[in-house]
Amino acid sequence: MTRSTHLDDHGRARMVDVSDKTDSVRRAVARGEVLLGETAFRAVRDGSVKKGDVLAVAQLAGIQAAKKTPDLIPLCHPLPIGGVKIDFDFDDARRALGITAEVSVTGKTGVEMEALTAVAGAALAVYDMIKSITKDAVISEIRLLEKSGGKSGDWKRAG
Repeated sequence: MTRSTHLDDHGRARMVDVSDKTDSVRRAVARGEVLLGETAFRAVRDGSVKKGDVLAVAQLAGIQAAKKTPDLIPLCHPLPIGGVKIDFDFDDARRALGITAEVSVTGKTGVEMEALTAVAGAALAVYDMIKSITKDAVISEIRLLEKSGGKSGDWKRAG
């Protein structure tokens, strides 16, 4: 049985000590989507949402979310994030807004949680901006696509 790195000998939560790890360049990419429905999809795509520029607000929310990850996720290390990039794409057939976040850092631990949190924050901001149009929007499929750097090396989702 493998011992959890986040529990001490008494079963209590602890933050993993990364003090002895070497700094390395690390990067993570995550993705998710918001299923908007016809009316909200058209309004976001056309930039006609009355609350304002949905993509600009979501982009800022995603960046801020990445920076606030250790405040939201217990035992997550605060990191000197080097960069956060949020991109959007529209899937006309599914009436979905795709959100991709790329986060990079030179540090002792990875930025997978920051990338995932960036996508979640951006998606929640989209929902907030369009909730007066529809409450049926669905945030889904938030997942890590790839990560690089660190002791465990590179990883990429199959498919």
